[in-house]
Amino acid sequence: MTDIVVLGSTNMDLVAYVEKAPQRGETVTGREFRTVPGGKGANQAIAAAHAGATVSMIGAVGNDPLGTRLRSTLEHSGVNTDHLRTVEGPSGTAHIVVDDEGGNAIVVVPGANGTVDHLVPGDEGLIASADALLLQLEIPLAAVVAGARKARAHGVRTILTPAPAQPLPAELLDATDLLVPNEHEAAALTGRTDPREAALALLDSVPEVVVTLGAAGSLYAARGTEPLTVPAPHVTAVDSTGAGDTFVGALAVALGEERPVREALAWAAAAAALSVQRQGASASMPYRSDIEKLYAS
Repeated sequence: MTDIVVLGSTNMDLVAYVEKAPQRGETVTGREFRTVPGGKGANQAIAAAHAGATVSMIGAVGNDPLGTRLRSTLEHSGVNTDHLRTVEGPSGTAHIVVDDEGGNAIVVVPGANGTVDHLVPGDEGLIASADALLLQLEIPLAAVVAGARKARAHGVRTILTPAPAQPLPAELLDATDLLVPNEHEAAALTGRTDPREAALALLDSVPEVVVTLGAAGSLYAARGTEPLTVPAPHVTAVDSTGAGDTFVGALAVALGEERPVREALAWAAAAAALSVQRQGASASMPYRSDIEKLYAS
C-alpha cells in the first residue's frame, strides 16, 4: 500500500445550501444547513485513505466538541491521528455557501490550524517513512516549508496544493516535486489565464505541474515533455466542495502505485467526479471500489 502523510488543516465545514449565493449586502434564504468535517488537509487525508493508501495526519484541532468530532471522523475513515495535536481554543471552521449549480464560496477561520507553525518531535520521522507528503496552505507557511524541506531531505515525494492562493517562497518551490493548482490558482501564481501557459511558466519553479480544470479534467506538464490533457467523466454536479482535494488524494495514491501519468490523472478524475455528485466535502469522498468502477466504465 502507498504510505501517505498529510500536513495540513482540519476544519469543521458549516455548509448552507441556497438557490443562488448572496451578493454583498444581500440576504437570501437557504434550504438546508449541514456541519461536515473538512479542511483541505483532512479532506486529502480521507480521500487518500478511501482510495486505498495508509494515511497519517499532522495538524491540530481545538479542545472543543468540534475537535472531538473531527478527530473521530478521521479515525473512522482510516486515518492515523497520533500526530494530530489537540490545543487550547476553538477548532478551525469553514463557512461555505453552495448554490444550485454546485458552485461554492468559502470563508475559512483557522482556529487551531493557526498553531501549526512548526514541526514537533516525531513529525520528521513520520514524514521520512512516507512515500509522499501532501501539503496545502491552510496552516502557517512556516510549517509547510519545514515539512517540504524534511520530505526533500529524506527523498519523499512532495505534492503541494497552493490553496488558498498566495505567493510561494523559493524555498518551498525548491522542495516541491508536484504542484497541483486549479486554473484560478495557476493564474494567480503566474499572471497567465491560459492553463497551458500557466503550467509551462510554473515549470520554471517545479519539475511537474497538474492544473485541475473542473469538469474539463486536468492538464499535466513536466520539464522536457509536451503537456498532456486528460478529460474528466461527464457528471451532474451537486456540490463541488472538496472535489479538488479528492482529486489530489486519489492522484497521490495512483502515483504511489506507479501508474502511468495519464492513467493516474484519469483515475483521480474519476474520484473527483464521484465526489461532486454528493453533498459535503469529506462525506463525499469515494472508496476505491467505486473509483475503479467509474474508471473502468
